[in-house]
Amino acid sequence: MFNIQRPRRNRKSEAVRRLVRENLLSTNDLIAPLFLKDGKDIKEPIHSMPGVVRYSLEHLVQECRELYALGVPCVALFPAIEEKLKNAKASEAVNPNGLYQKAIKEIKNAVPDLLIMTDIALDPYSSDGHDGIVDAKTGMILNDETLEILAEMAVVQAKAGADIVGPSDMMDGRVAAIRDALDEENFSNVSIMSYTAKYASAFYGPFRDALNSAPKKGDKKTYQMDYANSREALREAYLDEEEGADILMVKPGLPYLDIIKLLKDNTTLPIAAYNVSGEYAMVKAAHQNGWVDGEKVMMEMLTSFKRAGSDMILTYFAKEAAQLIKNQ
Repeated sequence: MFNIQRPRRNRKSEAVRRLVRENLLSTNDLIAPLFLKDGKDIKEPIHSMPGVVRYSLEHLVQECRELYALGVPCVALFPAIEEKLKNAKASEAVNPNGLYQKAIKEIKNAVPDLLIMTDIALDPYSSDGHDGIVDAKTGMILNDETLEILAEMAVVQAKAGADIVGPSDMMDGRVAAIRDALDEENFSNVSIMSYTAKYASAFYGPFRDALNSAPKKGDKKTYQMDYANSREALREAYLDEEEGADILMVKPGLPYLDIIKLLKDNTTLPIAAYNVSGEYAMVKAAHQNGWVDGEKVMMEMLTSFKRAGSDMILTYFAKEAAQLIKNQ
């Protein structure tokens, strides 16, 4: 049989494959999540996330310098707060002189052109470990009472120098509350990257180890999304767009490539994927056991987010991937 159509002709050499390649990962796509801890000269390994550490401030600033030199345009900061600073109302979250705000200022002074994305949720600061205020009698997560604190967090972070704020709490109406608060304080240029479709996932375990932020009671299923749902993600996306979000995020990333594509096809806003701690840890563990080539799996995984429609990727692989891209 004579075949006129031979798709293999477009795969016959590396040069041809490069010419016809549809999606290309670059350092411009990467956002590096970084963990911050109070103290001096700390680079504390997170055992469930091989290669990832909690940094004291001076090491955090140096890591930001190195990431920027590799071409990574943005970092996302997450604080490991001391237990003595946590309470039911997460008061430390809005402390203008707290460690988190100090870190933003110092990074901006050291690397002015590096974008800083912040996290807006109560769980790192809450003695309850939840993203919102917990009703002491019923155990319910109080939505509207939480919004005021989230909005104040955004303003405090913007005053410290944040470029992008990232509400990860999944409270209803939080994007509108944050946008209004920022605009009222003349921070209309501060962007909102909303955790639009954040699922109640089992892939977050290592992250909660890193921050010691797991819920003390119950779970997060009354505010994070059911992983069986996809149309609900569209509802969240439309609401966030109406409320003033600039970028929409899907979290986790790898098990939700369909959700990334769904949002990409139904909104004009940029789409972010969060390649979460559990996804990272699985690759690292399999590589350490000799089951997969971790470097190749990393690049294949990150490219899959691009193929699905992600414009940017938050990933703990950011530095490793940037080094590999730079050396290609």
